[in-house]
Amino acid sequence: MGLVNAEIQLKNPRNNALLAIDVNALVDSGAVHLCIPEHVRIQLGLEEIDKKEVTIANGMQEIVPYVGPIEIKFKNRTGFAGALVMGDQVLLGAIPMEDMDLVIISRDKKLDVNPNSPNIASSIVKLGINK
Repeated sequence: MGLVNAEIQLKNPRNNALLAIDVNALVDSGAVHLCIPEHVRIQLGLEEIDKKEVTIANGMQEIVPYVGPIEIKFKNRTGFAGALVMGDQVLLGAIPMEDMDLVIISRDKKLDVNPNSPNIASSIVKLGINK
């Protein structure tokens, strides 16, 4: 679908004494995770809970800190995610976008709520039935 930028709000839901921060995020439907730079991790007071091995665009592999949870807000949507600490810009990938039912509007080159469910996030959940 492509790359766009969007203003999102990030917050540490475990520490209400810290204010949420507004960031300009690179939104990439081809990326999977939420990624945040180190300075955002520090501002949100997030502690490392694990490490993850990631493969970056040039094929190299790195071990990076994994932090969370992070509360993400965009328009009338809220979601929670873990984040990889890497890079120099916030990156919003497919998993948090799906969780919040957000879509990239290619024609307008912008992130928006799913126009098919503008008032509340929608998701598909299929449960197997055991007989």
